[in-house]
Amino acid sequence: MRWLFLLLLVLNVVYYVWHQQEAPLRVKEVAPLSLYKGNQQEIRLLRETGAAAPARRRDECLVIGGLPARDQLDALRQRLLSLDITTLVVSGQLPGADGMWLKVAPESERLLDQTVLATLSKDFKDLKHKIIFCGGIATGE
Repeated sequence: MRWLFLLLLVLNVVYYVWHQQEAPLRVKEVAPLSLYKGNQQEIRLLRETGAAAPARRRDECLVIGGLPARDQLDALRQRLLSLDITTLVVSGQLPGADGMWLKVAPESERLLDQTVLATLSKDFKDLKHKIIFCGGIATGE
């Protein structure tokens, strides 16, 4: 058993010396990062830019609702108002959507993030949110 151990030890030493005899690896030349950046000079987080979500076009609106009863919609609107989120009641039916809906004002959309939507979904069972074209939306106010 000792001879086997010594044989393996000698083989490892020979293998190590053999690999050290090979030509050393050359260092790869890397272009400076400033060439790749172009007009962007620094990396910024999404929270630092103020844009938590991808920018939407001006003709798109965020609507929240899908609730079957008017009293639930009024309770949702009061809840959003307490969070400083301005909404307008959508009069009529949204295409392809059942229930009653609220249109979120563009300046309030940034306040309505995924955590707020998750909390509201727990309190209002059938709550949904969509991004749709604003062109065909008629608000009650």
